[in-house]
Amino acid sequence: MPLLYFAVIAAVLFLALRMTCGACVMGGEAVAGRVRLPVVPLGWALSLFLAITYLVCVGFDLIFPGYAMYETWSGLLPGFVWLTPAGFVIGLVESFLYGWYGALIFGGLFNAIAARGTRS
Repeated sequence: MPLLYFAVIAAVLFLALRMTCGACVMGGEAVAGRVRLPVVPLGWALSLFLAITYLVCVGFDLIFPGYAMYETWSGLLPGFVWLTPAGFVIGLVESFLYGWYGALIFGGLFNAIAARGTRS
């Protein structure tokens, strides 16, 4: 259920940006001095960064249990349960989706604001 909620919120925010700014939200080709942030490469980069960071943190928590942060993850990753296969997969998927969420919102807002700021 949390994943569905996350996906719906991201879609609604993205559609709101897309309807107010149009194609400028996705980045793409720069037009006459307008700065554009390509959202798709940003989404992949952020998602892979957060997924790799999650894997490193799980490894760190297993190697150094005295310094583990898995209790904090329970609040950040809904449905995450420490040391269960389902909890591991849920944490990895949600970490990946948080990257796309950040890219869609940050990239879309940046492109919308940049497009409005360069209009004469």
